[in-house]
Amino acid sequence: MIRNMLLGAILVVLTLAPGKSLAGVKVHFINPERYADAGSFDAGGVDATLAAFRAYLEKLGARLLASNQNLTIDIRNIDLAGENEPSRFSDVRIMRDVTPPRITLSYVLTEKGKRTRSGEETLTDINYQMNPSARLSGDRYAYEKALLDDWFRRVVGR
Repeated sequence: MIRNMLLGAILVVLTLAPGKSLAGVKVHFINPERYADAGSFDAGGVDATLAAFRAYLEKLGARLLASNQNLTIDIRNIDLAGENEPSRFSDVRIMRDVTPPRITLSYVLTEKGKRTRSGEETLTDINYQMNPSARLSGDRYAYEKALLDDWFRRVVGR
């Protein structure tokens, strides 16, 4: 009985004690059914693409946000690099200069609970095929992740 009361008291103290706030990224996908082609890779469709983008943005947040910063991102459209072109054997995604990745989003960056930066942007890179880190990564969404990485660093100043 005393042990349970002691454990309860410790939990209350830990819950109410001021502590270091944790950095975080919240990603919302706005009307993903209307995205240009977020699910056009043969790897689980739209859900797999959105999960990959969410995981990548959360990873960037864990690495680049200060402990008192939070970033809320509303992704409004995803147009993956290249285009699917059906062939006799399977659908193939062809990368051309005229088919760069394009991501439209809005965001709010807060620090200590106060808005420090916000905006709406369309991210694109017409020279995406020249990005050596994206070309060599072998990741299915390498070009889009390179876009998000550059944008994230610019927004948080790292």
